[in-house]
Amino acid sequence: MDAPRQQNWPMIGGIAAAAALASFGIARWTAPAAPAPLEAKPAAKAGPVELILPDAYLQTANIVIGKVEASGGGGEILAPAHVAASPQGEAIVVARASGALARITKRLGDSVRAGETLALVESLDAAGFSADRSVAASKAEQARRVYERELSLFKQGVTPRQDMEAAQSALAVAQAEARRAAAVARAAHVSGPGGTVAIVSPIAGRITAQDATLGAYVEPQAELFRVAADGAMQVEAAVGPLDARRIAPGDPVSIVLATGATVSGKVRSITPTLNGASQAATVVITPDAGSSLLIGQGLQVRIRAGAAGGKSSLSVPEEAVQVLDGRDVVFLRTKGGFRAQPVLVGARSGGMAQILSGIEVGAAIATRNAFLLKAEAAKGAGEEE
Repeated sequence: MDAPRQQNWPMIGGIAAAAALASFGIARWTAPAAPAPLEAKPAAKAGPVELILPDAYLQTANIVIGKVEASGGGGEILAPAHVAASPQGEAIVVARASGALARITKRLGDSVRAGETLALVESLDAAGFSADRSVAASKAEQARRVYERELSLFKQGVTPRQDMEAAQSALAVAQAEARRAAAVARAAHVSGPGGTVAIVSPIAGRITAQDATLGAYVEPQAELFRVAADGAMQVEAAVGPLDARRIAPGDPVSIVLATGATVSGKVRSITPTLNGASQAATVVITPDAGSSLLIGQGLQVRIRAGAAGGKSSLSVPEEAVQVLDGRDVVFLRTKGGFRAQPVLVGARSGGMAQILSGIEVGAAIATRNAFLLKAEAAKGAGEEE
């Protein structure tokens, strides 16, 4: 039984060797060629990181684009501010007589012209003003006729001079009374034959406040409307006494909106005294024409003190500076997206960073949510690796 088993081993070995050769040949014909070994090449010099992003992404991510600005030699001052109407840019419209509001022709937000009627008040005072005007006009007309008759008789030698002069004096008194009554009625904006007083806007603009209800009884000098002229506004900022000494008329200002966008302006004036409650001086700033500011809007301003005569440097919002691959960069706007631009950063204060080199004034960069661009750049670098 053992001998036959020993004689089968050579045959089994030969069969196995033949099968192995056959499978090796099949594998050579069917398996893909092995990749060539990688060659170590010197790394090329890293260029600036480019990001291609659609405009829709910028809007969704709320990435704000701003321009690099020149800061003054006296540094930048960050201060809270609000938009106010200029002295000639807002009018308070009041009732000139007591009565009930019979008609309201304009509403909050409507555009109005100078001299346009906003409402009508039915008033007994208006009736009195109208009656006084009519009576005074009639008396003046009667006095004029008496004077003309006395003058004619005096010229004919029928009446003495004193009668003519008395008639002349009475005419002057009657005419003065007529002018007074007419001025009172005109100031009250008595409309028609009397009985109603017109509430009239003295300037052209938009109604920004309204406290008029149809049928309500109003007293004289009661505020009913406020009208603001289009574009007649100013920005008022509160600064401390030390900062106030560094600011001068003409210093450039960046008005920072809640969205992060900026509007340019200039310092118009600064109060020489401090507010008693806040112990702050008020800086009056004139925004550039065409700005979409609203009266009452709260915001911040960056005043570049001493920029008119001092040495200037560049500054950007501190949020615009990001660290990428161990370097300070800002994301420079390009035609299709952004480029990570290395910069040399100086002092940081008041939410602003001083740029010593790397970019030029006027360059467009991402000023808000720039960290999202940094994340995209870092992700792209990771995918390349």
